[in-house]
Amino acid sequence: MSRLASPIRKNDNVLVISGKDRGKRGRVLKVLPGDERAKLRLIVEGVNMIKRHTKPNPGKNIKGGIVEREASLHASNVQLVCPECGAQTRVGRKILGDGRKVRICRKCEGVVDK
Repeated sequence: MSRLASPIRKNDNVLVISGKDRGKRGRVLKVLPGDERAKLRLIVEGVNMIKRHTKPNPGKNIKGGIVEREASLHASNVQLVCPECGAQTRVGRKILGDGRKVRICRKCEGVVDK
């Protein structure tokens, strides 16, 4: 998978459009690449929280107990939030005059990439 293949990247703001956390917004913390069977998954800040029971490990300085953390969700369940117009949008691509490929907002035609 090429670097530009995914319309959503790390540090993008996204809106969850389906599932138990529908309507929540968050920042993408991690993008988990997939293969043929398991497609692209994302970890979004404050979304899809799970409780993990961990054993204490003094060697790694880990306290035991119930830890709440984010679980991954499928990339098709989120939509990018445009930094210029603030609306949820599909992602387009455009080649600028200097030859750079950038992602653009389909609603306002604004550049999503910094």
